[in-house]
Amino acid sequence: MEGKEAVDEGAMIQGQADILQYMFHFADSMALKCAVELRIADIIHSHGCPITLSQIASGIDSPSPDISCLARVMRLLVRKKIFVASPQSDGGDTLYGLTHSSRWLLQDAEMSLAPMLLMENHPWFLAPWHCLSRCVKEGGIAFEKAHGRQIWDFASINPEFNKIFNDAMECTAKFTMRAIISGYKEGFGCVGSLVDVGGGTGGVMAEIVNANPHIKGINFDLPHVVVTAPEYPGVCHIGGDMFKDIPKADAVFMKWIMHDWGDEDCVKILKNCRKAIPEKSGKVIIVELVLQPDGEGMFDNTGLVFDLVMIAHSSGGKERTELQWKKVLEEGGFPRYKILKIPALQSIIEAYPE
Repeated sequence: MEGKEAVDEGAMIQGQADILQYMFHFADSMALKCAVELRIADIIHSHGCPITLSQIASGIDSPSPDISCLARVMRLLVRKKIFVASPQSDGGDTLYGLTHSSRWLLQDAEMSLAPMLLMENHPWFLAPWHCLSRCVKEGGIAFEKAHGRQIWDFASINPEFNKIFNDAMECTAKFTMRAIISGYKEGFGCVGSLVDVGGGTGGVMAEIVNANPHIKGINFDLPHVVVTAPEYPGVCHIGGDMFKDIPKADAVFMKWIMHDWGDEDCVKILKNCRKAIPEKSGKVIIVELVLQPDGEGMFDNTGLVFDLVMIAHSSGGKERTELQWKKVLEEGGFPRYKILKIPALQSIIEAYPE
């Protein structure tokens, strides 16, 4: 019994440590937000080498930064391997440098997660998370419970919110598109015309056409969205409603569109996609998460978190497992599909009408 009690006690203490760690995971996120707001990664990067706390402080936009507070924030971020700290053998000040992780916090870099980090940690976006238990008890939309209206309506009346959201979506689109262009070269090779459903102002389609000049690109979104779209070589803009009709093309491209919608709406979109493409040679190219609930891949934990993000921030959307995708695709008229891995959080799902 004594051995069992010792084992149980040790397990209970470990359980306590685990819950405390999970309880304060928000502090990791807030420390990252602090680093982005202070542009710490950019300050270190501008020197071209590791620098001291005093040098970091001198680059912060403040007449009197609190170096003691900065040191404590950096201590946590070093522990989390966001930055690296190198003590000097001669007793000089510790030098702080970048890691592969902190390079994603550079605000002046082409590939950056800084805008998304600022969005996800903004009070507007954090508020719906406090409504998760209400969603379990009552159903409904978390964002609407927190703000009195759904996210798209909120964005339409709040320019600051809209900018934060659009900046975040733009930053994620950049590195996702890089992964798609490099990991799906052959997939675009046999496509003569391609319509991007929900393509916004056309930047994604412009990248695809730039990398595949043989493609006639069609950027398709709501009329009030495409009316502000700039001109891109090889791309035409068409306004409309994907729930009513989709422009005809050899293939349909959709990136992070279907996760915003429930199964019934996704089936409607897919049925319209099938009408838009050739019966025998057409295909739909879907860029979305494919959840692996028991997976050990580098993005599998994040995928499950993103599914909760959809509860917090969407209007009924969700991330899906392969079985859930199979069901939606079959009901939408696409009985055959294959999943292609790319170096990104998402995968490419190629779906065929026969």
